[in-house]
Amino acid sequence: MPRQCEICHEARAVLKRPKTGQRICQACFFRVFETEVHNTITSSQLFRPGDRVGIGASGGKDSTVLAYVMKLLNERYNYGLSLFLLSVDEGISGYRDDSLETVKRNKEQYGLPLMIVSYEQLYGWSMDSIVEAVGRKNNCTFCGVFRRQALDRGALLLDLDHIVTGHNADDLAETILMNIFRGDIPRLTRCTSIATKGDGYIVRSKPFKYAYEKEIVMYAYLRRLDYFSTECTYSPNAYRGYARVFLKDLEALRPSTILDIIHTGERLQVAGDVVLPEASVCEKCGYISSNRVCKACVLLEGLERGLPKMGIGRVTAAAASAGEDEAERQSIRPRKPVEQVHFAELAERAARMRSERRACETSSCAGTGCAGPQQCAGTACTESQCTAAAQTTTHHDPLGK
Repeated sequence: MPRQCEICHEARAVLKRPKTGQRICQACFFRVFETEVHNTITSSQLFRPGDRVGIGASGGKDSTVLAYVMKLLNERYNYGLSLFLLSVDEGISGYRDDSLETVKRNKEQYGLPLMIVSYEQLYGWSMDSIVEAVGRKNNCTFCGVFRRQALDRGALLLDLDHIVTGHNADDLAETILMNIFRGDIPRLTRCTSIATKGDGYIVRSKPFKYAYEKEIVMYAYLRRLDYFSTECTYSPNAYRGYARVFLKDLEALRPSTILDIIHTGERLQVAGDVVLPEASVCEKCGYISSNRVCKACVLLEGLERGLPKMGIGRVTAAAASAGEDEAERQSIRPRKPVEQVHFAELAERAARMRSERRACETSSCAGTGCAGPQQCAGTACTESQCTAAAQTTTHHDPLGK
């Protein structure tokens, strides 16, 4: 005999929640999933009315569900947010180019503006060319560092107040385990925070902090959302993969393991005599860093000098130069550095765009590209001419060329 939903006691149960073990119907699953995300947002006071929020969109299940749910909750509960899709093109042939096509379809399906920034434009290197230079052992280090900074650069180009990412409870539990295994105390103390400041200007948060990955997959499937499901070409050798396998084994024995690890991480305290690095800004690009030069700039310098191992772990420029085989060094062609816009300059541009947008919102705007605060993308907006460039899908040129 089919079981009844344990919540409404009317409809037939169609699934068992991995998070709680409840057998529930489809309608109740949608309601509890969306309500839990809403409660996470409101209890943490993530947003303020009028915030411009960029959704980190990769085309995968997490970011696709996040975009759908953020739009749904924004309308249902009247958050008063202006939502944007923000994507990073790492330059991975056969993977990112295909997933970005999904993001472009999501743009049309959800009616949200989309901006795409690329590694090639920002750094002069695609991930394919980086992997060709460094091999597959440490490529994820480059990608993670560059992607984080690329998102923040894109956010400033759009004058966003906030970035939300699709990191879920499984991702967070894996990160906690990885930081424990590596003894990385600074990251361990901040990785459980639901909201952090990346570059000192823009808040970054995780509305799916307590959402199980399996439930996100169920939600995407039952809602019949359009998402890209292929794994990254270069991810099989990533250190995170080993933490993921370990976590899945624990989850099979005890489903609450994921939340248990997160709550444990939230309660960890660092001893008073432990000295943590102080946040400063990179003297080259202005990005937040605990060192004189940020990790992205160190890695980029290594690539440009033909020393791809420079900045990996604790390898210095001298050690990298001594450790490189001469034939290997000759096979890596140093490139002319790409001129990077300093973060302070990006922040000034964002402030100017905000002033122009506010002037447009408070005056009688005769432009055809702006129908009010929700439609104005904040780019070159004046009373006589208002253009919403971010409404269209573009690979933005960070140098303004």
